Amino acid sequence: MARAPAKRKKRSTAPYDVAEHLRTPEEMAAYLDAWLDAAPEDAAGIARALGDIARAKGMGQVAKDAGLSRESLYRALSARGNPSFATVLKVARALGVRLHADAA
Repeated sequence: MARAPAKRKKRSTAPYDVAEHLRTPEEMAAYLDAWLDAAPEDAAGIARALGDIARAKGMGQVAKDAGLSRESLYRALSARGNPSFATVLKVARALGVRLHADAA
């Protein structure tokens, strides 16, 4: 008599969240630098990278340090956000990272 196939256990996966893996200032700076290097024209991607770092540090504290409301910070750094350059500079300062330029 043939055996019935064994039932496979369902595997559950969780979405990957890079913010959970950005632990040190050096890791955060390297992550932002990688975005700036790999996709310098992708303003939305760079804003999302700043958002990932802000979530890793604590969005409430970053918003406070940047002089912004938490809600406006989430909105500015979301996938649909379009932060002003002034906001980007405030957030970078609050995160403790610097943007830098190299000759192309």
